[in-house]
Amino acid sequence: MFVKNSRWLTALLFLAAILLTGFSAPSKDVKATWVWQTELIEDGGEKLLEFARNEGINLIYLQINRDLPKKTYETFVQHAHEERVAVHALGGDPGWALTEHRERMLGLAEWTMEYNAGASPESRFDGIHLDIEPYVLPQWAADHDAVIQTWESNLSAFLGKTSGSGLELGIDIPFWFDGYSASGGEALNEWLMRQFDHVTVLAYRNDVDSEHGIIALSQDELDLADRLGKKVLIGVNTKEMPGESYTTFYGQQKEQMNQSLSDLTGRLGAHSSFAGLAIHDFRYWENMPSGGGGGDQPGPGPAPEPAPDPDPEGNVPDADPVVRDSMVRGTYIWEANQVLQNAQEIIGFAKEKKLNWLYVRLDLEQPFSAYQTFVKQASAAGIEVHAMGGHPIWALQESRPKMMKLVKYVKDYNRSVQGDERFHGIHLDIEPYVLPEWRSDPQRVLSEWTSNLDAFVTELKKDSRLQASMDLAVWLDKYKVPGGDMSISKWMIQRMDHVSLMAFRDSAAGSNGIVNVAKEEIGFADELGKPILLSVEMKESHEGNHITFFEEGAEYMEGELAKLPGLLKDSPSYAGNVVHAYDYWRNAKP
Repeated sequence: MFVKNSRWLTALLFLAAILLTGFSAPSKDVKATWVWQTELIEDGGEKLLEFARNEGINLIYLQINRDLPKKTYETFVQHAHEERVAVHALGGDPGWALTEHRERMLGLAEWTMEYNAGASPESRFDGIHLDIEPYVLPQWAADHDAVIQTWESNLSAFLGKTSGSGLELGIDIPFWFDGYSASGGEALNEWLMRQFDHVTVLAYRNDVDSEHGIIALSQDELDLADRLGKKVLIGVNTKEMPGESYTTFYGQQKEQMNQSLSDLTGRLGAHSSFAGLAIHDFRYWENMPSGGGGGDQPGPGPAPEPAPDPDPEGNVPDADPVVRDSMVRGTYIWEANQVLQNAQEIIGFAKEKKLNWLYVRLDLEQPFSAYQTFVKQASAAGIEVHAMGGHPIWALQESRPKMMKLVKYVKDYNRSVQGDERFHGIHLDIEPYVLPEWRSDPQRVLSEWTSNLDAFVTELKKDSRLQASMDLAVWLDKYKVPGGDMSISKWMIQRMDHVSLMAFRDSAAGSNGIVNVAKEEIGFADELGKPILLSVEMKESHEGNHITFFEEGAEYMEGELAKLPGLLKDSPSYAGNVVHAYDYWRNAKP
């Protein structure tokens, strides 16, 4: 009874302090972490908060999954505040730098402010934290100045939306942003610092003092923040980074990292801007081994034995090529981090649209655990998930290892997880006709491309029943296999378990409709007894409105797709449709 009353009294005094002064993380000695696995708070977040207590964490960047009940957030945030841990709503996607995705960023701001308006003071978020990495977008490589300009515009709208909210606003930035300019001419890192209450500088290295260590990489940002009167957290990494081990503490014991970070804190204390550290991220940090000293918890015990697996080679129960009771309805998930950050949103969309098929681009730097829950949930909803990868240069001989890396990752993943967590296949999107080599010597490119695809299928099938598939342009049938007389399209349909034919038109029938532009490939597939999916476009196209359903919208598209089974009733190869792509479909006109 004494313990219960004492805890109740402590909570009461803490609540009174919040009501009088508000709550935020301390301005010095911050120790933060990113939590992307929002499901960890569904039971109140005790495991997460226990880890925070043991590691001295006093700020959590918590990804927002809007499918969770607000009561779940209220309970967790209140418990975190009782532990003197601030919680900032976390969100971000590289696409948030582009104008067409501005509303997604503003949606995070609106949700957080609406939540806070309805929550009790002790359950309110203390801030919003953005993790946006536009430099991974293909648009960045083509014209980074244009991307920066739209990103600035989006961030200005976000800051305007949150003005007066009382929320602390933070953003992640890499240490090298001082090499880029904002539209007004000042360095990009300076522009971002001026806009936000604090920045987290991603100084991803595993040593403190070297010429390219954490201090050297973050020195300019700290000096700049000193001058601007802004706060800086220094971010470090614990995620496995194959081929880039110098960027992470992965592989070290917690005590080793803690000693390095203690040294770092002491060295940076002279900077008025230095507010503390941020460790990326909770899941990887939690799994670091411990030597047992320094007050850390002992390392994790042995993993529980999994249930006996009826197929230890890593195949899935339904791994035969496109054999289904119903037509395929699918889409492409191109942003690799969406599955990691917005899994419930994707599953919800798939259920709403009655999808049973997803091509999902993978981040091969993620641990296998990053995909298990998503694939399992998709499987429970009757959705096949096919891993996806590709780039125009994958057609060239020199890039074959990139393709094989994807094959190895998926096969190793499937062997390490249970049946309903496995990918059904690997889907390639390789469009070498955008390369300069295609214009100068298409026959050489075709020769290398077919050789790579042959090696891909051979390696994939060596010890698995994973499906091999690829996207196919409708006009490739005019090219022949190098050294032969077979159409390249027929060869690809024959070599793959199925193809997705990019029949990008906005009408089912007619001389320039989906069926007519696909007739050659459908004929090949009928002859070969291979399934073929018809892929349609929802993205705005500069090649003409007839290419895409962007202008007409989702309802019109559904009407045209509904005509295809009747129009193709005599084509046994026709297996269904795939819409390109999730982002465009989700934001399409009704």
